[in-house]
Amino acid sequence: MTIRNRLAISALALAASAGVASANPLIVTSVNDAGDGSLRAALQIAAETLTASQIFVATDDDITIDSALVYSGTAPLTLVGNGQSIITSANVDVLAVTNGADLTVSSLTFAGPGGFDIQNRGDLASAAGKGIFVDVRDDQTGTLTVHLSDVTVADVAGHGIHISDCTLADDCGGGGGGAGQGSAASIAVTLTNVTVSNVGNGRFDADGLRVDERGDGSIIFASTGSLFERVGADGVELDEGQAGDVQLISRNDVFRDNGGYCDPAVLTASLPDMVEAEFEDGAVTDTFIPGPVTGSADDRCVEREVSYYDSGSVAEFALGLDLDDGFDVDEAGPGSIEGIMIGGTIAGNLDEGLDFDEEDGGNIAMAVWTTTADGNTDDGFKYTEQGNGDVHVTLQGVTASDNGGKGAVFEEEDGGNILIDASGVITGNNDDSDDTGIEVYQDGSGSGVLRLDASDITDGVDSSGVQVVSG
Repeated sequence: MTIRNRLAISALALAASAGVASANPLIVTSVNDAGDGSLRAALQIAAETLTASQIFVATDDDITIDSALVYSGTAPLTLVGNGQSIITSANVDVLAVTNGADLTVSSLTFAGPGGFDIQNRGDLASAAGKGIFVDVRDDQTGTLTVHLSDVTVADVAGHGIHISDCTLADDCGGGGGGAGQGSAASIAVTLTNVTVSNVGNGRFDADGLRVDERGDGSIIFASTGSLFERVGADGVELDEGQAGDVQLISRNDVFRDNGGYCDPAVLTASLPDMVEAEFEDGAVTDTFIPGPVTGSADDRCVEREVSYYDSGSVAEFALGLDLDDGFDVDEAGPGSIEGIMIGGTIAGNLDEGLDFDEEDGGNIAMAVWTTTADGNTDDGFKYTEQGNGDVHVTLQGVTASDNGGKGAVFEEEDGGNILIDASGVITGNNDDSDDTGIEVYQDGSGSGVLRLDASDITDGVDSSGVQVVSG
């Protein structure tokens, strides 16, 4: 019995057990890009159905497409494979869910043409293709759900997986601030044994998984046993603006070798000889310092920051490459960042390993257990809160070593309190062992406590406004 026949029989059995009419599920029997029995035809039939649809890919071989597969329906869609790949040699979205439908996918690979980098970009003649794209409707309410299991996304120019509830579309989510508008819906993403590899290398700020959420909703993220590697920007970026929280659970996930689209080997030659300096008041005006970089492979990759004295003269400036992180969360507005990370590996990322930033009145409340941050170019773990919210992070059995920045950084910049409980934590050889195993700063009017228990912080603790308690 062929794979096609076995899967067709199991699909019909599943449909019968769920009380689904015999016309559903839809069975994909052709590897052709279009026509009877094709996946494209099944998606079109499902989009015309007002109820939830199941599509079972029962082909013996992979499916090759020339243009994006589109599901335009609003009813939930389930797409089940048996290890097949959906492949395109074109710079297009592989699967686009354009009308805010719930999506469930299992046992499929979505692959683009590959070969992208900053010198072979995918966003010059057209938009950079994504692996899976889900667009939330402007009037959507409730919770949009995306469930992926045993799914691989690889070799696309843009985001590997992008779920967008933001009127700024691909320009949404450039860091903090929460710009753009969105629906009242929340977004819930569940990943199980998902691999996202070699994506986002053909466009500036293209992530492995990007969730953009604006309006009143929250982001709920749960991932188990997933891998995010060799992504041009962040392995995962959860970007929540305005009202709503970011709630996350990450179990045994790996974030490695991400953030290198702005390739230093290509861009360093475009930087001026003087890339940073500090000056006395009145000594230097803007005409003395380098302006924005132009004419590089991608000028967006070069960040320029200038601060001034009240007199208008330059206090300091810096130019640097905008590299990215393994796992990045930005929350702007009254919401909080809350979650658990267990058994994670965060290694070799070109900026921070883990970088969680909360602006305004919300809190950061995290528990991190048996997780390792190793060999990241900047800090291993970084948690920053700007506003009157609190920072409470519990570390248990965490290791941070050989990171170019500090092992772990915790900062609260305004009126909130900061409490860090570290038990069984090991740090070493971070930032050239310059007393920066753990940094805890309370820079506002709130209180701060760092509690260390059975921990080996060989490269030291740097604290300000914080009581350090050992034992």
